[in-house]
Amino acid sequence: MSVAQGMKINNYQRPMNLIEIAGRTGQANSRTEVGSSSFKEMFSKELATEREVSFSRHAHERLFSRGIELDEAKLNKLADAIDKAESKASKETLILDDEAAYVVSVSNRTVVTVFDRDNLQDGIVTSIDSAVIM
Repeated sequence: MSVAQGMKINNYQRPMNLIEIAGRTGQANSRTEVGSSSFKEMFSKELATEREVSFSRHAHERLFSRGIELDEAKLNKLADAIDKAESKASKETLILDDEAAYVVSVSNRTVVTVFDRDNLQDGIVTSIDSAVIM
């Protein structure tokens, strides 16, 4: 038994490469960080990247000029509505929520334009093949 312990001591008495050790602790920390996030969080993030909703420049301008704010919950509802439209083979859809309407290109998951309730009441929406009410 003393021979085996002596061998272990000899292994630890070799010259140390501090850069190698620093690299190993960095990897250990990154594993710990990944390990600390739950499976649900990682799965949700992965789904969000797959269900990403993009906005055209025109839609960005309309959101800003009309004072429409989108939080994470609304973006998730918008993504769900796009999923529903996609399941029905829609190409261009109108998505309505409590305060705005979004014209969305379903195939590339891009919001083309946005109307607030005031602008929607006196307008006609063309070039859509479906509507989803959230």
